[in-house]
Amino acid sequence: MGLIDLFRRKPVETRSSGTGYTAQIMAARQSFITGASGLGELTSAVQSCVTLWEGGLSLADVKGTDLLTRRALAITARALALRGEAVFLIRDKLIPASDWDVTTRNGDPRSYRLQISEAGGGRSEIALAGEVLHFRIGSDAVMPWAGSAPLRRSQLSAQLLAEVETAIRDVFRDAPLGSQIVPVPEGSADDMDGLRRSFIGRRGSAIVIEGVAQAVGAGMHPQLGKGPDQLSPDLSRTLADKFLTEAKGAIYSAFGILPGLQNPATTGPMVREAQRHLAQLILQPIAGQMAEEASEKLGGPVQIDVVRPMQAFDAGGKARALATMVAALAQAKEAGIEGATLQDALAFIDWADE
Repeated sequence: MGLIDLFRRKPVETRSSGTGYTAQIMAARQSFITGASGLGELTSAVQSCVTLWEGGLSLADVKGTDLLTRRALAITARALALRGEAVFLIRDKLIPASDWDVTTRNGDPRSYRLQISEAGGGRSEIALAGEVLHFRIGSDAVMPWAGSAPLRRSQLSAQLLAEVETAIRDVFRDAPLGSQIVPVPEGSADDMDGLRRSFIGRRGSAIVIEGVAQAVGAGMHPQLGKGPDQLSPDLSRTLADKFLTEAKGAIYSAFGILPGLQNPATTGPMVREAQRHLAQLILQPIAGQMAEEASEKLGGPVQIDVVRPMQAFDAGGKARALATMVAALAQAKEAGIEGATLQDALAFIDWADE
């Protein structure tokens, strides 16, 4: 190959995986240009959901490894709730990665370029897929190696919640709540100006003063029995409270939390049902996926149970079921039913160990 041919060779083109630092900066820039998005994460509704995920997953019983500590589980829960995926470098302990880039084969990760956060600045490290725990939720066929957060899958509801709470915040910050226009006897221009200035900034007080002549011209002479004008905005006509409740309910549902859990009039049975729903249908499937990833990468079977530590079951019902089961086993022993026959009977009622 000659020197000319060497310079004629086309350079190798590299492409971003779509989940690295550059992609996040572009997404943030897009949000800045197109409008406010992602502000739902700043609301108390989203943070309460994230807190429930953190508490529920950090309570989990872990068998088969000591690396998945309570702290690692809490970090995982928060990352899954807000980002949809969490990555840990496997060493003598699990080291969380703040950012990563991944290469794949057949949709499965092969290697990672990880950014590890440090107090004085981060460092970069390259690791094979077997050295990394990559937990993810909400994956699709287009990017099976990446996850998606619940808010990303429900952006309209998140933006609605952010807009409503922002509007209400601005009203209570800027609106003249409790302020009135009060007519007073006419005086000199200097006296009226000084009187007006004395009320400026006094929230809930009269901030605009009119003379009697101005009030008569406006049709509100004090002698006519008309009261002062109220400057507080009427929020009842905007249905802000209804929109706020519905937007919060949509966010709770996106995180798998029954909206009734946040109802001020909720009762004990509703709280228990909401906890059962969160543990059994939301957190336990996530824990199962995490256990599969950990079993593959840590070289041994790993089990993660969320339901038992969260007590996501009816204690009275389990006690009655236990009493009934003991009585049934005693009757089976008296009838001579045991061994394979008893196991078949237990399997018939779905009573079997996983």
